[in-house]
Parts: sequence; C-alpha cells; structure tokens
Amino acid sequence: FQYLKRFDQRCDLDAFWYEAHSVEGSPAECLQLFLLHCGIGDPSWAELRNFTWFLNVQLRDCEASVFCNPDFVRDTLRGF
Repeated sequence: FQYLKRFDQRCDLDAFWYEAHSVEGSPAECLQLFLLHCGIGDPSWAELRNFTWFLNVQLRDCEASVFCNPDFVRDTLRGF
C-alpha cells in the first residue's frame, strides 16, 4: 500500500524503504488503491490477495537487492 500510495503521488520510490509495522492510511484507502492497481475490473478476494502477495514479494526482493540500492548504483540506474 505504501509503495502504491507514493507511486500515485509521483514520489521518488528509489528513496523509499518500507519500515516494518508502520501504518499509513485507512483500510478503505488501502482497498481502493489495490482495486485501482490490480488490473482486474471486478476482482475476487482471492485475486486481490494474490495481487498483494505477489507485489509484496517483488518489493521485498527489490529492497533486498544490492542492484536496487541507490547508495550502491548511484544514479546509473535511476528510475529502473
């Protein structure tokens, strides 16, 4: 949710890192963003769960990758 929220606000996601147990927004705002970005017109709860699970795994892997660390790559891969 935090990444999608910042993406919609056109924030620099390269400088953002998720902080465990931090809470932002309301449950309604979270659901609205998931519905907007999941790519399915009328998703089931299972489809929303799969979308959020996959997105979470990808973002966690991205944060763990040295190639996505702005301190390591500097500006060579900006926006990648």
